[in-house]
Amino acid sequence: MILFRIKELVAEKEKREKRKVTLAEISEHTGVNRTSLSKMQNPDMKHSTSTSSIDALCRFFDCKVEDIMVYVKDPE
Repeated sequence: MILFRIKELVAEKEKREKRKVTLAEISEHTGVNRTSLSKMQNPDMKHSTSTSSIDALCRFFDCKVEDIMVYVKDPE
């Protein structure tokens, strides 16, 4: 399954910039809907998104695609 690393990226950005980063701020800067961001944070939601959203998130977090999402083998 694909897991989004939004929570980890937010935590890293907060630590790096020494300030609080909200989903509302991310949504405002990226154009990605706040509800979508919230769903990305929840692995049980199995949320899908567009490449333009991934691109916007990469720009906001200044990271690579593989920093946004990772593949984890489903438990058998």
